[in-house]
Amino acid sequence: MAEAQGDRYDVVVIGAGAAGLACAADLDTAGLRVRLLESEDTVGGRIRTDRVAGFTTDRGFQVFNTGYPQVKRRLDLRALRLRPFTPGVLVHTDAGRLRLGDPTRRPRDGVGLLTGGRVGPRDLLALGVLSARALLAPASRVRARSDVTTRTALADAGFSEEFVEMFFRPFLSGVFLEDSLETSARFFHLVWRSMLRGTLCLPRDGIGAVPAQLAAGLPPGALRTSSPVSGLTPGGVLLDDAELRARAVVVATGAGAAARLLPGLRPSPGRTVTTLYHAAERSPLPEPTLLVDARRRFLNSCVLTEVQPGFSADGRALVSTSVLGAPGPAEEAAVVSALAEAYGTDTGTWEPVHRVTVRGALPAMPPPLPLTRTTRLAPGRYVCGDHRATGSLQGALASGARAAREVLADLGATREP
Repeated sequence: MAEAQGDRYDVVVIGAGAAGLACAADLDTAGLRVRLLESEDTVGGRIRTDRVAGFTTDRGFQVFNTGYPQVKRRLDLRALRLRPFTPGVLVHTDAGRLRLGDPTRRPRDGVGLLTGGRVGPRDLLALGVLSARALLAPASRVRARSDVTTRTALADAGFSEEFVEMFFRPFLSGVFLEDSLETSARFFHLVWRSMLRGTLCLPRDGIGAVPAQLAAGLPPGALRTSSPVSGLTPGGVLLDDAELRARAVVVATGAGAAARLLPGLRPSPGRTVTTLYHAAERSPLPEPTLLVDARRRFLNSCVLTEVQPGFSADGRALVSTSVLGAPGPAEEAAVVSALAEAYGTDTGTWEPVHRVTVRGALPAMPPPLPLTRTTRLAPGRYVCGDHRATGSLQGALASGARAAREVLADLGATREP
């Protein structure tokens, strides 16, 4: 739908990812006239799902965490038809697989580790204390702590270097998209808390069902896809076919696009991750569990069809494996070889289905990390997204909500969302 020259809105929101969708919804609830513009042909930003050769593949390995407060507030979880991962992870080590479960849900896993001699009592005690504090302490205590790196925080919590290298480093590399544990401990504590309080799942139709549901709640005509914004004007935004005038503009794109539209904005560097999808005749791991590698040859791997069988149209298993950066052919072949060892199977017959490289998949989050910061940049100009908060769905939604609150306050709106 083309815009009429001179159309005027209260607010134009650029970018229909999670942050932009949340911001537009809250502004609409407050009674403002909002236009949400998305350059792609559908909503979601990096939270997208593709159908490839009869398989459902997300843009990179994605999980949906039911423990996020913004998720509970905004989404109909039942309608997503969620299926859970097994709590905890399997770690492939030189001595075989090690199962590390959620100690708050599966205490017997901890007992098995202790009696099996794989993990000492010091580390199991530290894991129990860390998890108990995450479950019981208020989130405000995390915000109040002085910030350090995650590696320092784990050492301070009493974990041995051996346990950090065996479990935390390979597991958190897939969460942070960096393998040195240099990410803010504040972010780590919030992630650990959310994992214990919620359940990691996948929607039946892929992760793209999440932004699709958010978009469905907007009023008719509020969203316009395939509408790239070429620039901002003193009174609004410039499209190919028109100028949209607005009292305020919220830039809710990724960090790179935001920096192009808002000169002077200096977002954090982004992390790059590549996800490889393979089809196997039989499942190499008959359970919906995340597999990580103690040698960190890949970030994580999972048989997605054990979580959501409908991700495959022909009954074959769909295996997702993520690695840091953008590997070349030789590096990719080395990953497939490592998967053969980790799964204990022949991967030579696996069929490559899809490969997705996501640049700027997460912002770098070194300490000290501000968990919240203003979205105001200049009069009538705002910016939000996970690159302005914590790199997660919760962070993106909360950043969009904050932008809406600040716009409403500045425009003198009387109703809060």
